[in-house]
Amino acid sequence: MQNQTTLEKLDEKVSEVLIQYHELKSENETIRNELITLKGQKEIQDQEIDKLTEENIMKDLEIEEIVNKIESILG
Repeated sequence: MQNQTTLEKLDEKVSEVLIQYHELKSENETIRNELITLKGQKEIQDQEIDKLTEENIMKDLEIEEIVNKIESILG
């Protein structure tokens, strides 16, 4: 077994760091894309919640009008 020189050891360590850097960079990009997707989904859900909330308010008003009509009919 041949002893590695300091330069060879350094080269090996730098290569390992570069490999790890590229793996982390790829993972970061994947997470970034997932985050963008999730933000888009959240925006769609927020819009749907707003729409349903508005519909609920309108239904409440409609129910209130019906109750008022019934009360006026009953005297």
